[in-house]
Amino acid sequence: MKAHRIELPAPAGPLRPSEARFELTPRPIVYAGNRVRLLVNGEEYFPQLLAAIEAARRSILLETYIFADDNIGARVAAALAAAASRGVTVKVLIDGYGGGEYARKIARELGVQGVDARIYRPERWWRLERKLLRRLHRKMAVFDDALAFVGGINIIDDHNLPEGERGRLGPRFDFAVMCEGPLVAAVALASKRLWWTLSFVDPRKISGRVPMMSMQPLLSAFPDGVAASLLLRDNLRHRRAIERAYLDAIERARDDVVIANAYFLPGRRFRGALREAAARGVRVRLLLQGRVEYAIQHFAQRALYGQLLDAGVEIYEYVPSYLHAKVAVVDERWATVGSSNIDPYSLLLAREANVVVYDAAFGRQLRSVLEHAIAADAIQVKAQDYARRAWLAKLRDWIAFGALRVATAAIARGRIY
Repeated sequence: MKAHRIELPAPAGPLRPSEARFELTPRPIVYAGNRVRLLVNGEEYFPQLLAAIEAARRSILLETYIFADDNIGARVAAALAAAASRGVTVKVLIDGYGGGEYARKIARELGVQGVDARIYRPERWWRLERKLLRRLHRKMAVFDDALAFVGGINIIDDHNLPEGERGRLGPRFDFAVMCEGPLVAAVALASKRLWWTLSFVDPRKISGRVPMMSMQPLLSAFPDGVAASLLLRDNLRHRRAIERAYLDAIERARDDVVIANAYFLPGRRFRGALREAAARGVRVRLLLQGRVEYAIQHFAQRALYGQLLDAGVEIYEYVPSYLHAKVAVVDERWATVGSSNIDPYSLLLAREANVVVYDAAFGRQLRSVLEHAIAADAIQVKAQDYARRAWLAKLRDWIAFGALRVATAAIARGRIY
């Protein structure tokens, strides 16, 4: 895999006070004039990410859920260390659960090489504290406050699959976007605020002054750019931002809804929106996980198929490998790429980040990729076949759904999914 050479754009000059008003509000701000490039799988993502690391001259902020001990992890770690050695301020945040023990090891190694690497919530889940379920699940990177990546791709090789599956299955199916323009300021501010919050919680971790919270001017818009928003989910001001954006888009749909999601366990309102869209003549297609990665989630998801199929929703299961995508297209004019699944974990607990692009050309591109996957790599779940499945399979699905529903109610303090 060869890294592409990238020249990072310089930030625009300071804005006048009246122009510099910028805030991450619960309702997403739409920024015009962005260049947003769709990246499919690590094959397209990592060459661009490595090139951006090599091109950075001032600062790098990287957040990930998984930083794997494989060839991709080693290449990214080496590139980050090289950036730090040439004077770039490099800050890396890895989730304490997703990253596992290797996250602690790589953080120590990067720290010796000048990278400020930290673990988000390093506590173990066996302590059974509710707060420990609130993980850092978003995958974002910002370079020189001028270029940003947002998506669902962790720092892991596409072919780094569970034991027994390596070499037998294809690459993990996932997406990210590479962004330039005013939207980058929103991504940068989100990362800086989280970094500052962690420093505030543990003052011992503050390294020198804290320039990371300084307000950056919005970058100049590209005349040929597209409108886009950053959607965040956290437990403060953005609890339902991503779910609300999905619902709004689905409720406004007139022709077509295509959703590809790895872990699909939507709440009643979300399921109702999909059924209502299908009832008014919108073609609704779901591309979902066809392989059993996490048994309870997988079978709980299948328990919901009946009510969706009966409403006319088309369901396809991706089978060549593990589906890790969290993307959607509505009427071509609204498309989202990010880290958020449509399940209780993502919509109620984790820190997530999605980009929404309001552009027909981008929507057509993403829909084309998804339609190819549906046609070439997925099996359609037919309503009659689903209804005829064995009673033991039906019982298994509903037991799994009931278990997750009870767990969700306990975690979310009564909010039933």
